[in-house]
Amino acid sequence: MLVFVNIFVDSPMMDTVLQNLNGLDEVVGLYEVTGEFDIISIIKCKDIEEFRHILKDKILKIPGVKSTVSAVVLHTHKGNINDQ
Repeated sequence: MLVFVNIFVDSPMMDTVLQNLNGLDEVVGLYEVTGEFDIISIIKCKDIEEFRHILKDKILKIPGVKSTVSAVVLHTHKGNINDQ
């Protein structure tokens, strides 16, 4: 299962948040972006319960993470990260 997690960050904490996210094994993609969100991460997990644990007990506990918006991948048409 893949989930895109868009993350809003307290700006002075950007480097800390990125370092913490980079250290999570479940994070298979990590992008600092312009636009509405500050970071887009791609989370790989086995099911919704594991994702809930990653979000609640790992990502949201990182100092500087203000909030998140998640999108569960229903089907991949191109660029299947599961094959990497």
